[in-house]
Amino acid sequence: MQVSHKYDRELGYSSCILVPPARKVPDLAEDARNGILTPPRSLPPKYFYDGYGSKLFERICHTPEYYLTRTEEQLLVRFAEAIMSTMQAEEILELGSGNSRKTRHLFDACEKLRHLCTYAPFDVCEDVLLGAADNLRSEYSWLEVTPLLGDYHAGIANVPKANGKRIFAFLGSTIGNFDPDAAIRFLTEIRECMHPGDGLLLGADQVKDPAILNAAYNDQQGITAQFNLNVLRVLNRELKGNFDLEGFSHEAVYNEALEQVEMFLVSKKRQRVRLEELAEEITFVKGERILTEISRKFTAQGLHAMIEAAGMFVGSHYQPDNQYFSLLLARSGHDCGPRSGIEAEPD
Repeated sequence: MQVSHKYDRELGYSSCILVPPARKVPDLAEDARNGILTPPRSLPPKYFYDGYGSKLFERICHTPEYYLTRTEEQLLVRFAEAIMSTMQAEEILELGSGNSRKTRHLFDACEKLRHLCTYAPFDVCEDVLLGAADNLRSEYSWLEVTPLLGDYHAGIANVPKANGKRIFAFLGSTIGNFDPDAAIRFLTEIRECMHPGDGLLLGADQVKDPAILNAAYNDQQGITAQFNLNVLRVLNRELKGNFDLEGFSHEAVYNEALEQVEMFLVSKKRQRVRLEELAEEITFVKGERILTEISRKFTAQGLHAMIEAAGMFVGSHYQPDNQYFSLLLARSGHDCGPRSGIEAEPD
């Protein structure tokens, strides 16, 4: 493991711990070559989150239509003390931490409980990690933060060991970006990294009225459209492409049969795009689409089945009365402990 992170309470953070991949995963060039050169065209959603894309996503979280973030945050406000009291964890490791906004409620709970823990945010964007780490240091003088730079899609076996019990936090319904088999494989990988007493705090969006889901991914301000189109900027920058962002439009629609929102970039006309780094030229016809994200929605029964398929059990399942969102606290199947039911938050 290459360590370039230095923490100084006066100077702040100079870098991160670089977490090497546990397995080889395709890079952008490989994903582009395999995904967009021929129909049906697709790209993994992880390429949304460059510096600009991360800022756009934060703006999405504040739109009136995007209920996911505020609903999950309300659950954390209400149940963070119960979660931390139950777990008594010495460390929170958050996968895909972003700006660590929601995790602050867990730190607030630690303060109320007079229980100190450390925090290891794990993300692919170094600038976002370092900014969040410095902000947290200023907000919580007691909190030791160890930013981890890496791609959790490449595995988490190489993350530093925790000194004591750990909560793996995977929030924001990011689990919905995985297809069913990949989701179980990823959760199994988390379970394999658990030690006795560890837990998983998982946020997941629930199945609901398609009109609500379609609105959440097609906000009236058009921020989600900008976020989607930004991946073309990433391709232009990293692969020396010449995508014309004005030549594509954003489309997001709920697929009721598969219980998932599907997000596309749609070519407005017949056009050719060159990717110099791949030495390839792509011809798009009018109406041709690139799938950029799936966002699966879950039933409570489906969530419990997925957790159990990964070798864990749900200890607590928190949700609001409208059942818009789920926050689950899961434990390894090797741990003994009470299985509790669903707890609801009043609207």
